[in-house]
Amino acid sequence: MTKEPLVLGIESSCDETGIGIVRGNTLLTNAVSSSMDEHVRFGGVIPEIASRAHLDAFVPALQSALREADVTLDEIDAIAVTAGPGLSGALMVGVSAAKALSVATGKPLYGINHLVAHVGVGLLEDSGIEGHGAELLDQLPREGLGALLVSGGHTEILAVRDITSDVELLGATLDDAAGEAYDKVARLLGLNYPGGPAIDNAARAGHRKAFNFPRGLSARKFMGTAENPGPHRYDFSFSGLKTAVARVVEGFETRGEEIPVADIAASFQESVVDVITKKAMLACQEKGIKTLLLGGGVAANSRLRQLAADRCAEHGITLIIPKLSLCTDNGAMVAALGARLVAEGREPSGIDFETDSSLPVTTVLI
Repeated sequence: MTKEPLVLGIESSCDETGIGIVRGNTLLTNAVSSSMDEHVRFGGVIPEIASRAHLDAFVPALQSALREADVTLDEIDAIAVTAGPGLSGALMVGVSAAKALSVATGKPLYGINHLVAHVGVGLLEDSGIEGHGAELLDQLPREGLGALLVSGGHTEILAVRDITSDVELLGATLDDAAGEAYDKVARLLGLNYPGGPAIDNAARAGHRKAFNFPRGLSARKFMGTAENPGPHRYDFSFSGLKTAVARVVEGFETRGEEIPVADIAASFQESVVDVITKKAMLACQEKGIKTLLLGGGVAANSRLRQLAADRCAEHGITLIIPKLSLCTDNGAMVAALGARLVAEGREPSGIDFETDSSLPVTTVLI
């Protein structure tokens, strides 16, 4: 019986310092230290603060992860680290630490793609809320796995034929990512940062149809047809939606009326999740995708999870949604993808690679 690889994963692409340890498809530990509280007063992530926070948090997070997993660095078979995309300075902290550990221990090092790692974490045992995950691996046809990644920096639809080497970008946002749009609209409504949880909570008391906000890139000239696809059939745009919300808020302010925060939040959120899930379903149907994984920080959004589940059930698509603790950036997802790369016999990156803040999702291993 082949030994399952024991992999240490390091994540530092934004404001979470994550250390995860995975054995094969089994998660042993997931230590995360967030610097979110340090960014709140600025209304967004400040790269310099994030980088310094990673420096402070790395060693304690590593020690905590090793202790919880009850393993030593000598027992680790390989190290995986996020090489991109992300904040340049933050990435450098994690990659520098990973290279130092690799040199000190002699363990092979894999520089991996942060976005593909969001897919990998959903394929761990007992990682999905629907009870899916690793048990689906043997059942998935090569063309049958898709991913909808929704976060503060990315909104993308992927076709994942081989998670270690063959990932195709089907559609992406042309401007703001969904999470970025949430942050900007939350600011307009006087809600706290981060905007995702704030708007999700406010929307619970609102009416989704109170305002008819636009669904970006949904017009026929952008969508086209199955036979003659338009230029942005699977793409997204949220800048027009943000502007529409701003105009509504401005109208209430000009008239001296109270802003209906809950209704605006609910209507805005419905516009975002409606267009995201509709386009994801369209891509799945036209590309033969039978299993869809929902990942990224915005995958924690309650309405997105609900609507994705409803529409996947309607179209006969199996849905995988990671547990809340695995949606936001974490080391477990990096370790999970690293373990898959090791198991498939992919060559390690060595220690000469550089970080890439705009690493394309089609590059799994740098």
